[in-house]
This record gives sequence, structure tokens and C-alpha cells, in this order.
Amino acid sequence: MKLSNRLKLVEKMVGAHYTHIWDCCCDHGFLGASLLSKQTKATVHFVDIVPDLIDELETKLKRFFSGSVWETHCLDASLLPLQRYDDNHLVIIAGVGGDLTAKFVESICTRNPKLNIDFLLCPVHHHFSLRQKLIELNFGLKDEALIKENKRFYEVILVSSDNINNKSITRVGDQIWHYESAQEYLNQTLNHYQRIQQGQKNDVQHIIDAYSKVNLG
Repeated sequence: MKLSNRLKLVEKMVGAHYTHIWDCCCDHGFLGASLLSKQTKATVHFVDIVPDLIDELETKLKRFFSGSVWETHCLDASLLPLQRYDDNHLVIIAGVGGDLTAKFVESICTRNPKLNIDFLLCPVHHHFSLRQKLIELNFGLKDEALIKENKRFYEVILVSSDNINNKSITRVGDQIWHYESAQEYLNQTLNHYQRIQQGQKNDVQHIIDAYSKVNLG
């Protein structure tokens, strides 16, 4: 079981203080399994909507992690039963689009209004719209990072529904522009939205304007 560099970065950003870690859209469960091998306190929850994946994963977990604390859940990530458990949660959503990620986050918070929940997010695209939704939800920023893998860039964003003592989230990111490959990512992002604007199907000039103001650190 070897994690990709992207998932290694996600794993690295997981703190050791959580009681419950939810690996959503977990697929074959590589990330959650890696966390199980290193976490000593947290219960790791494996969540996927595909029954066959969950059945296969549960068999492997029983075989290789019988001494660890884990649970499997075959359900939509927006329906996480957080209220059944103690309230120190980290929800990880990686590998799906930013718009779907935003829907998951909003639904989870709506269903659990009394809980302070941390989210570790790594969407495959639509970072701008995801960040806009997080700002709309009044989230706070704990950390963010940028990584390039297989010629594609990924933002990893650690946020909290509790915005006290956390930084403000920006629409285009802040800390990510201090990474070595930030210039390449900025050029790629601007080119992408400029092509969309030229196609005249969607007006994304406000997004172009926002990224054009980025100062590389």
C-alpha cells in the first residue's frame, strides 16, 4: 500500500488530536489505512457509497488492522452520522470536484449545527468555487498547501467550521503562493479561465481578476 504524493501530503496535515477521522469517498481505503498504521487515538471511519468497495475494504481491515479502531460506512458523504460520536471530528474529502466537495461540506454542517468540525479538503478542480462556499459558511483557515502530481496541481486546504482563532479564507488562497511551483500553477490557472472566458459560455472575468492580483511570495 503506497500512497501518492498528494495523499502523503494530506496525511501529513492530519493532526494527532482528533477523536474521529472520516475518510470520505475512500475508494480502496489507502489513506485511512495509512492513518490507522500511525494514529494511536483516533477512530478512523471509512466512507464510500459503493457497497462492493466497502465490503472488500472491511474484509481487508479485519485481516490487517484487527487491533485498531475503525468503522466502515456505506453511505453518501453528506450524510455522515457525526452526532452519534464524541465531537472532535476531522472530515477528509479528497479526489472529487470542488463543487461536490462544497455540497458535502455544507450538508454535513447543516446536519450537525452544534458541532465544531475540521475539514481537510483536496479537490481535483474548482478550487475557487469551493473557497467561495467556505467563505460563505464563515469557515476559518488552519493550513493550506500546494502540490504537483502527474502534471496536475492540487490544493490541500485544512479549514474549520469554528472560525475563532483561525485565519480568514481567501478566494484564491494565500500560503499556497509561497511554494516553489506557484508561478507555474498561477499561469496554468489563469490560462484555464482565460480560455473559458474566450469561449463566451461562462463569464469568469471576476475569477481572472482575482488571480491576476496574486502576489507570489
